[in-house]
Amino acid sequence: MPDSWAPGIGDAVCDTATRRIGRVMDRTSGLYQLRPLKGGIEWDADPRDLRPAAASDLLSAEVAVANVRSRTTLM
Repeated sequence: MPDSWAPGIGDAVCDTATRRIGRVMDRTSGLYQLRPLKGGIEWDADPRDLRPAAASDLLSAEVAVANVRSRTTLM
């Protein structure tokens, strides 16, 4: 990513260090706080490890959530 890129609050990003997709919630002490797209516990991410989430990243995250839901839904 160019050095000038910086995600804003609410942006969907890919954390390349953890291979997770999250939404930017805040930035403090030089780190970004990200939350999974469908909610959950936030994690800290180094800005050097972030890139904008591509449409394919967002789709993969949605499919992963749907797969977990299908395995845990009672019939």
